[in-house]
Amino acid sequence: MIKNGLKILFFIGLIFLSIFVWEKIKSFSFFTSDKVNTTHNIVINKITSLGKMELVKYSFRDVVEQEIIRDFLPDPKAILIVQGEAVGCIDLSRVTDKDVFTIGDTIVVNLPTPEICYHKIDHSKSKIYKTDYAFMNEALLLDEAYRKAEEQILQSALNSDLLEQTKKNAGIVLKPILENLSDKKVVFKFPLEGKLNRLK
Repeated sequence: MIKNGLKILFFIGLIFLSIFVWEKIKSFSFFTSDKVNTTHNIVINKITSLGKMELVKYSFRDVVEQEIIRDFLPDPKAILIVQGEAVGCIDLSRVTDKDVFTIGDTIVVNLPTPEICYHKIDHSKSKIYKTDYAFMNEALLLDEAYRKAEEQILQSALNSDLLEQTKKNAGIVLKPILENLSDKKVVFKFPLEGKLNRLK
């Protein structure tokens, strides 16, 4: 019995010794993966002064049907439900000292023409509704559909009253600030739009 007990203790000790030796050997570099050091050297190539004040955002929803016409094979088709947005802004960096003057108790500010800062598709809210016969043409089909949808968002924004609403919001947002700072009435003016026909 004593001999059996000693044998058991010997084997247990041998197991622990083996584990200890293995852990020590494993710590050597040829058993472990090399350490990776990453160094970043970021250089600022260009600093752009941003002066565009976003004043209104319109959201658009479009159902796009895209199709590639084939001579023999079935025409690949895709139907997408696209969500997008367009933002109207005014570039305040273009306002100079000459654009601000006082008439009596009124400050007149000549603001630049409102513009569409950007338009884009919100891919997180857009989805592919259906595709037919797409197969290997699916990437081309969807890329073209999204490109057309983005163009349509811009055109819809231009056809809407987005730029006019940008003008109105300039008064709502900027006027109270300037009037509180100056204790005077503030009037905004924008460049005249349209072309005048030359008299003959």
